[in-house]
Order: sequence, then C-alpha cells, then structure tokens
Amino acid sequence: MITTLRALAVGLVMALIIPTMAQAKTIYWISHGSPADPTWTFFLAAANQWASDTGQTVKTSLHNGDVPSQQEAIRAAIADKADAIVTTSPEPGSLIEVVKEARAANIPVINFNTPDPKADFNAFVGNDLVLVGKVWAQYLVDKGLVKSGDFVWMPVEVLGASYGVAEEQGIASVFKPLNITWEVTEATLDQAEAISRMSDYLLANGKKVKAIIGLGGLVTGSVQRVFDQVGVKPGDTPVVGWGETRDVTQEVLKGYVTAARWGDAQAQAYLGLSLAALAANNIPTGFNIYTGTLYEKDRAAVYDKLLSAK
Repeated sequence: MITTLRALAVGLVMALIIPTMAQAKTIYWISHGSPADPTWTFFLAAANQWASDTGQTVKTSLHNGDVPSQQEAIRAAIADKADAIVTTSPEPGSLIEVVKEARAANIPVINFNTPDPKADFNAFVGNDLVLVGKVWAQYLVDKGLVKSGDFVWMPVEVLGASYGVAEEQGIASVFKPLNITWEVTEATLDQAEAISRMSDYLLANGKKVKAIIGLGGLVTGSVQRVFDQVGVKPGDTPVVGWGETRDVTQEVLKGYVTAARWGDAQAQAYLGLSLAALAANNIPTGFNIYTGTLYEKDRAAVYDKLLSAK
C-alpha cells in the first residue's frame, strides 16, 4: 500500500507539473550534505536527473554542514531571483530568517530531508525524523535487543545537526520510560576520521554498549570497518541506522547491521524539485510528502542492487 501511494503521489505531481513546463524555471537545490558522503551523491544524481527529465535549470550545491555557507547560498539564490529554492535544514532554527527573506521576495522554499517546522517552508519532502528515531528504538526493544538499564551508543557525523537532534527526540520517547540510557558522540564528516573515533570509543566503552544506533549514513556505513578493527563479530552488538549506501546494504547482508532505514533519497530530491516547480507556477503546495522504510537482511539485496547500478 505504501509503495502504491508513493507511486500515485509521483504520478499526480508529474501530471500537474508537465503542463507548466512551457516557461523555463531556475531552481536552486541547496543541501547541508557532504560531497564525501556517498548518500549525498545519490541525492545529487536524482536532482540532476530531474533537471534532465524536465529541461529546467537546477543549480546545486553541497555545504558540508557549514551553516553560514548554506545561509549565504540561499541569499545568493534570492539575489539571483530564483524561481524557487529547495533546501535541507542544517540545524534547527538556522534557516528561519533566510526563509523569511525568500518568502518576502515571493520565492517559494521547499524543505527536504531534514525538516524544521519553525521555518516557514512551503512544504516538506522526506522522512519524519522523529518517527525514524522512534522506530529504531522500538525495533531494538521489540526484538529484545535492549532492555531496561541498558546503554546504547549513538554516533553522528555532526553534533547538533537537525537530523540527529530530531532522531534523538524520537529515540528518547521510547528509551526514557524504559530507563535505557544513551550517549551521542560526534564522528565528523570525514570517514577515515569517523572510523578512528568510533573505534576509539568502542575500545574504551565497548563492554557497556548493548546496541548502536547510527544517526547518519556515513557512521552506519563505517560499522563493518570499525567492528573488524576492534574485534567485534557480526551480530555480537545489534546495530540500526541509515541504510542508503552499499556500505550499509552489504553490512546488513553480512550481519554487521541488524536493520537499516531506506530514506528514498532519489524520491526526496526528485519530488522536492517537482513541488518547487509547482509552487513556482502558483500551484499551492501546502502539504508534506513522507518517505522511507526499515529493511532487514531479507530485503537488503533489493536496495543493494539498486545502489550497485548507480
């Protein structure tokens, strides 16, 4: 049913947008993501595919978690009189003022991937990140992988980033009532450094870690190398987290990661731009589109095959 609804949503959006393509539009697609993060190359490829499919101009940029840089990119889009802007939120509250500036200039702003309800976006496309965190935590509890009194480690690429903050909120709603404790640590956006930091953490704290939740794709995709480095066997410590790279699909297939979240990166980038084009043509977009699903070993090959075709 979810897949059917998703397909219907895509069909509806494209049916609405195709007649509006007579006049070319320029849309800025701006992300907090890192060029070194394989997940973001997937997002970027879909944005470029949308531009190719529709013949519209899409100006893309990745800002590597640099909030001021992303804010200035949005202001540059406003100065350039963009027809619409599609952007992630790098930190809660960080884009409130620049979104106000865009809306005052009659430029619609579509939020994708990392939501921020406090900013006046026209619409959101992506995962409900609070729900994502809740699902991860509930999965560990329901499968009997953690219990009251246990400790869970949560590495994240950038401490304080919107996605990690929202995910932790959802996790807390499950863990707090059960007296399950946790710690969030920063791993950085550089994978080699992330592996080093994660290995050091497990060497120092491994005995008390009952489970791991990877709050970002890069950290979850580093689990196998970290486990191999510190001597943790696949399956000894349950792991859940993001799963939109072949690093993670392979980790799930090999047993290093128990369950992973497929966030529909392609759909987020593609539909975000579609909504932006609708808004640029004065078609109301006062609604959100939610994506994503959790997969285990039995479904990992489906996503692994998709990613291998990139």
